[in-house]
Amino acid sequence: MGGDAGGRRPLRKREYDEDDVRVRPGKGSRPRTRIRPAHDDAVEGFVVAVDRGRYTSLVESPDRGNRKKRTAARRLVVAMKARELGRKGIVVGDRVAIVGDVSGAPDALARIVRVEPRTSMLRRSADDTDDTDGIERPVVANADQLVIVTALAEPPPRPRMIDRILVAAFDADIEPLLCLTKSDLADAGELLALYRPLGVPHVVVHKGGELDELRAHLDGRVSVLVGHSGVGKSTLVNALVPDANRAVSHVNAVTGRGRHTSTSAVALELPGGGWIIDTPGVRSFGLAHISTETVLASFPDLIEGTVHCPKGCTHLGPDCALDAWVTEGNADPARLASLRRLLTTRDPEE
Repeated sequence: MGGDAGGRRPLRKREYDEDDVRVRPGKGSRPRTRIRPAHDDAVEGFVVAVDRGRYTSLVESPDRGNRKKRTAARRLVVAMKARELGRKGIVVGDRVAIVGDVSGAPDALARIVRVEPRTSMLRRSADDTDDTDGIERPVVANADQLVIVTALAEPPPRPRMIDRILVAAFDADIEPLLCLTKSDLADAGELLALYRPLGVPHVVVHKGGELDELRAHLDGRVSVLVGHSGVGKSTLVNALVPDANRAVSHVNAVTGRGRHTSTSAVALELPGGGWIIDTPGVRSFGLAHISTETVLASFPDLIEGTVHCPKGCTHLGPDCALDAWVTEGNADPARLASLRRLLTTRDPEE
């Protein structure tokens, strides 16, 4: 008679039970569901600031306590990103769905569970000193206008920087606006002549001057302000939004450069309607993620002339067919010069 000393039949394969041993389920024995909560109770928020994993959003919801007036209760809600979003980034300008404690109380912390589809995304590459990785860095979402703020003096204008930001605007399909500051210190004519062939709209202002023309461009829109340090961007913001209290810096008399005073992007509501998103001053703007075709797409009057270009043409060499196309009178030579200037500026700044 088979069996052990106690008369028990030896256990065979697949006969273990919970009294004999704890068997851990193998990998994949409990498949994770792909069904995510619908979060039907989520409220919509507009991200106005990001700080170390905390996202401040403006939330508007109907005032349920007064149905006759139908007023909107507006509050700032601080939230963290839900784990289910994984590595998906959230930036200023994003429209998000928020659940949890959305009261806006000082110690409340909600969760962002969804990022709504974006209408635009302004990006830059990691760093111009090592611009070969091509990794995109999101800057601002859902802006419909990019205001390139540059000074006419102290510090002097940097056309190469302006060109690079213009290329980023074309890539994001955001309408550019050139805002020239400190016009009381230098004339704007020469710089404006450089950008006239591109048809970029412009505004010229000076400290303490009227801003009505600029406000007309900003009203009712979501505009992101970009420029290098010391050009007067924070001064503009404080004039446009009196309670913004953005720190203002001074230009170094030796280097001609300003000090970074805005350390993070922030969205500010304009008194007359619309938003401006102030960004930190930049010394460079990486464009490694942007292709030649993207830049060319912003010059529809030249695209037809590239039909006879050699395969892989950079439009910068002697074999480019655009030279003959322009010589034959099919396009303005100044437009071709502008295209090539922008294509050249995609390389890291010297």
